Amino acid sequence: MEEKEIVKAELEKLIDIRNAFLDFLDSSIPKDSNSQVFDFSSNPKLDAKTVYEHFYKLDYQARKLRSFLVKAYDLKAE
Repeated sequence: MEEKEIVKAELEKLIDIRNAFLDFLDSSIPKDSNSQVFDFSSNPKLDAKTVYEHFYKLDYQARKLRSFLVKAYDLKAE
């Protein structure tokens, strides 16, 4: 597989993971009926372990993709 195809596949994974995280938030936090934005006024309780699992997957995938981009564009990683 070419490097461009690998980066594209990894970017698609990142988007899928992000969408799963947003779906979790959508299903866990009620929305204001007028604006359809998250309504935190009722102090919804979120399962911290599940939030962390979603965040960890998103962060891991972002760091993985970052390594491909640093290599592809000969960037200095900080």
